[in-house]
Amino acid sequence: MLWEDKVVLLTVLFIHISSLTAGSGEGQDNVQCAALNSTRWLEYRRQRATLQVQYLLLTRKNSDCAQRFNQDLVNKQSYFSFSHPTKVIIHGYRPLGSNASWVTELAQALLRAQDVNVLVVDWLYGASSAYNVVVENYKEVALQISVLINQLQKHGSKPESFHFIGVSLGAHVAGFVGTLFGGTIGRITGLDPAGPMFKGADTYDRLDPSDAQFVDAIHTDSDYFGISIPVGHVDYFLNGGQDQNGCARSRFATMFGYVICDHMRALHVYVSALNGSCTLMGIPCSSYEDFLKGSCVDCGVFKGRCPVIGLSENSGISVSPLPKEQKVFLLTTSSAPFCAHHILVKLEVSPLDKSAEVEVMLRTESLGTEYRFKLQTAVTVYRRVLAHPAALCEIHSIRLKNTGARFYRQADVHVKSVCISALPVLRHEEPLCVNNINIRRGAPWSHDFVQVCGTL
Repeated sequence: MLWEDKVVLLTVLFIHISSLTAGSGEGQDNVQCAALNSTRWLEYRRQRATLQVQYLLLTRKNSDCAQRFNQDLVNKQSYFSFSHPTKVIIHGYRPLGSNASWVTELAQALLRAQDVNVLVVDWLYGASSAYNVVVENYKEVALQISVLINQLQKHGSKPESFHFIGVSLGAHVAGFVGTLFGGTIGRITGLDPAGPMFKGADTYDRLDPSDAQFVDAIHTDSDYFGISIPVGHVDYFLNGGQDQNGCARSRFATMFGYVICDHMRALHVYVSALNGSCTLMGIPCSSYEDFLKGSCVDCGVFKGRCPVIGLSENSGISVSPLPKEQKVFLLTTSSAPFCAHHILVKLEVSPLDKSAEVEVMLRTESLGTEYRFKLQTAVTVYRRVLAHPAALCEIHSIRLKNTGARFYRQADVHVKSVCISALPVLRHEEPLCVNNINIRRGAPWSHDFVQVCGTL
């Protein structure tokens, strides 16, 4: 389906939410706790021309009660600590009448992971309009943010202590702030940076590696709302950066599931990584196809240390100078914590007289992962990277099945070897292999592994 078609559906969603909020009463601010803007239609019409930007401050001292923050409060009574790093969250395009409900979840995850200041940039009035109009506003928002950052620096904050986390269009807002500071900002993380009107833009007008000392980006919807080109030092393309597991592929499914599920997956994966339930590691490769084919099995370009999604310095890599626009790929599951173990399956067969098909299944207790290899007469070695829910050392069996066509006699397939190994492949680890197998049609073959985690 074309990107324009999804935009039409998003517009319908925009109008629907607007109609729900047009007749609602004005939300009342809590005297003690500040909140993101969420206004009705008439209020939006009064305020949109002013492009109001407000800031909310959260720290471990007020993690459940945001404090409204601005440059007038920099040196006055507030929870802001100049001795702590600062995370700046910037949302992107917003349907009228809605607020970024995910902000609290992200802020709480950041505070659990580190003792930091969390500044939330709320630019709802500039972000709730036709998309092309919103794009015209993003540099002005960046300018207003830069004024606050300048003020904070005058009172002791260092440029390198700031980490901007921008969602969708918010990633380019963060990028322009970085441009205004000459790339001295410590870090920018883009969560599926917006693609429409930015893919062909000059680096001055979009997020790029020169905007901060380290820039990383997570891509999950690069064929529609996200950008398809690398924009950071390290760019994670989850499941190829396009269709995400668990997101609807039909317009007849839920509006959210079809329109923005892929786009928002980057945010949910990032929050999951911050919660530390498992490691989300990327493997460098030139393309997703080469990654799936097992052409890229280590992190040599990073001198052996693969980048990991999260807050570790420079994503855990230590090479110098830093790479630029390095694509890394990883597979994820359909729900939190989204972690999958990358297992490389290598199948070598004897030459065939005609094409065939062999199914390989990996089993761990009640969990199974399978893939069907299409065998050709001119090829004898096949490789594929699979996402398995358990580590290599927990795989207790492998099954092979001859699944060729039923309409003609399918010859036996002689498998010289089938080997499995974990990615990234380490020099001291040998793959698990089984050799010399004959597979007849309708007679699955299986082999049990005897192994214990930690002994490989």
